Amino acid sequence: MSTTKLKAAIIGSGNIGTDLMIKIMRHGRHIELAAMVGIDPASDGLARAARLGVAITHEGVRGLAQLPVFADIDIVFDATSAATHVKNDAFLRELRPDIRLIDLTPAAIGPYCIPVVNGESSLDLLNVNMVTCGGQATIPMVAAVSRVVPVQYGEIVASIASKSAGPGTRANIDEFTETTSRAIEVVGGALKGKAIIVLNPAEPPLMMRDTIYTLSALADQDAIADSVKRMAADVQEYVPGYRLKQQVQFDRVEQLRMPGVGLVSGLKTTIFVEVEGAAHYLPAYAGNLDIMTSAALRIAERQAERIGAQRQRASVAI
Repeated sequence: MSTTKLKAAIIGSGNIGTDLMIKIMRHGRHIELAAMVGIDPASDGLARAARLGVAITHEGVRGLAQLPVFADIDIVFDATSAATHVKNDAFLRELRPDIRLIDLTPAAIGPYCIPVVNGESSLDLLNVNMVTCGGQATIPMVAAVSRVVPVQYGEIVASIASKSAGPGTRANIDEFTETTSRAIEVVGGALKGKAIIVLNPAEPPLMMRDTIYTLSALADQDAIADSVKRMAADVQEYVPGYRLKQQVQFDRVEQLRMPGVGLVSGLKTTIFVEVEGAAHYLPAYAGNLDIMTSAALRIAERQAERIGAQRQRASVAI
């Protein structure tokens, strides 16, 4: 197998982009960072990238296109905002129709991607959406229940430290709830989904914590609990700080009215998750950053591995 790494660029030199840059530098096996893009020439992310020998520009995506390395870039991570990603995708697609975009905003131009649930089906896509930090933390749990019993309703509450929410996160609150709610249905398997985000101003800052509720028909509770534990272990392979806070809880419900579903009877499953960050850039309480960038790197690494293998086979055939 070829050991040549594919070149990648990051658009967005804020918290998420900078954390992702450090992850690529430390853990990238099939990709290497070739360019860091921002709009603030004084940003810490661009300064760090320059010190690490990465090509930089503060002129946004148009500046990226003018860098000599642009022609060699195969994968672009977009860590800006939902509205900006729409423009970035259109601009880059004009210049490089085959370029891969990993979207870390809630824009959802491409299909939703949760690596442990549907990552393998995303490997050949030109634009994949990483949903949201709350989605990455909670949708695996909804999917864990739905692979045991059909889920009629899934609701998640994501609580993150206010200090870990940068301008991009705050600008995308509406998109967060809409995109996450929809992904709970499309990827998680719930008939109806709902998402809530809480920016917690507590001092000292608290770690990311998520509560997942599902309503389903009565089912084997041990089977559900086992499925949840196995899914948590799968997430921990690329997010070591991901963990269940306590045992899965079950309650029987009778005639509970749920929005968009109607009267529901059956089994209520409650799952509590905590995400501790790796502290690559922000402190460990910023698990919301860690799970987002870790998931993006995971899927990019798998894409790069596949592209590299395809290119190697093509060169051998020639």
